Amino acid sequence: MNTDNNSVYSAYIGIDWADTKHDVCIQATNDSTRTFAVIEHKVDKIDEWVQTLRKKYQGSIAIAVEISKGPIVYALQKYDCFVIFPINPATLATYRLAFKSSRAKNDPGDAELALDMLIRYPERFQALTPQSVEMRTLTSLVEDRRNFVNDKIRLTNRLRSTLKQYYPQILEWFDHIDNPLFCNFLIRWPTLLQAKRARQSTFIQFFHKHHMFFKRVQEKRLVAIKASKPLTYDNAVIIPNRIKALALVEQLRLVLDIIEQYDNEIEQISKQHDDFAIFDSLPGAGPILTPRLMVAFGEQRDRFKNASDIQRYSGVAPVTEQSGKKHWVHWRWQCPTFLRQTFVEWAAKTINKSLWAGAYYYQQRARGCPHQAALRSLAFKWIRIIYRCWKTKTPYDELLYLKALKERGSKLFDKSLIAESN
Repeated sequence: MNTDNNSVYSAYIGIDWADTKHDVCIQATNDSTRTFAVIEHKVDKIDEWVQTLRKKYQGSIAIAVEISKGPIVYALQKYDCFVIFPINPATLATYRLAFKSSRAKNDPGDAELALDMLIRYPERFQALTPQSVEMRTLTSLVEDRRNFVNDKIRLTNRLRSTLKQYYPQILEWFDHIDNPLFCNFLIRWPTLLQAKRARQSTFIQFFHKHHMFFKRVQEKRLVAIKASKPLTYDNAVIIPNRIKALALVEQLRLVLDIIEQYDNEIEQISKQHDDFAIFDSLPGAGPILTPRLMVAFGEQRDRFKNASDIQRYSGVAPVTEQSGKKHWVHWRWQCPTFLRQTFVEWAAKTINKSLWAGAYYYQQRARGCPHQAALRSLAFKWIRIIYRCWKTKTPYDELLYLKALKERGSKLFDKSLIAESN
């Protein structure tokens, strides 16, 4: 047992969490005896267990658990006697495999393994230190919003597939189907025959109601509607698909409304944060990616020692492996997917917004890098720049960075000038 932190904690606890109950393994400091218990996931039962621990162990108690957020973590964070240490589930699984090659697994055993890891390798784990309420709220909002965006994509794909079965013309009349104009049009005229029976004045009134006043676009749609011929007259095809399309479009409208609510809440919270000006200054960030980049870095300046830490943690930095004479590089498999997604998606937005970023991207493509690899490479460079801005609390300045490239004699500066002239 590592005794370096014995004076800090009075006891160590490993928890294997579940929906209805939690297995725990407890070991007091300077004592090799370990006790096991099972706690029901009920507020009063958890509180009763905590009060028992407080009477038995005076001082802080270190807790090892496989997650950094979730019901059990939220419940334990209420008590000031606990210091929570999140352990990556993959790390715990590998540790278990080192002692149980058969892959045998049970909940009390996992609780003991988590406890053992925390006691033996305390320097490997960082205590969970919650950020401000605003930042934690923003973190949940941007992640949840992305999930609803995924729902929107799933619904639009299903809706497009359904319309192709009986009403493909409507997909030609509108460039986008994920907006209120298209949804309301389909609800008003769910079949081609119904659309062809409508008067021209009715369509114009409908478009004006939805703030679509481009006369050329209106006329093009009206001509297309009048000239369109049904794909099929078979009601066995039309009726089921019409009902399905209307069901999907109602779901899509609801999801679009929810995403708008998220956007409003995210905008309100993010603009009040002290770091907003830093991330809002980044080219191509916009109202969607600015809050996501804020969340990616957080507000705890001591969380990352250098830019390399966040490059590796986010999964943007490649992994190098070497064995004997073999040497290979691949992308990082274990990382927060949403975080890597944030950096890569934003890097793509900067290609046409930043002179040097566009020059660097096309330089990588000219060297034979695929699109995604070039974006990750660009994101890798951007993280170093943002990290500096974040640490010094200084907004990004494109001209200042181009000046720095010129002073270093970087070829990117010359390529940026060529891109600007074009």
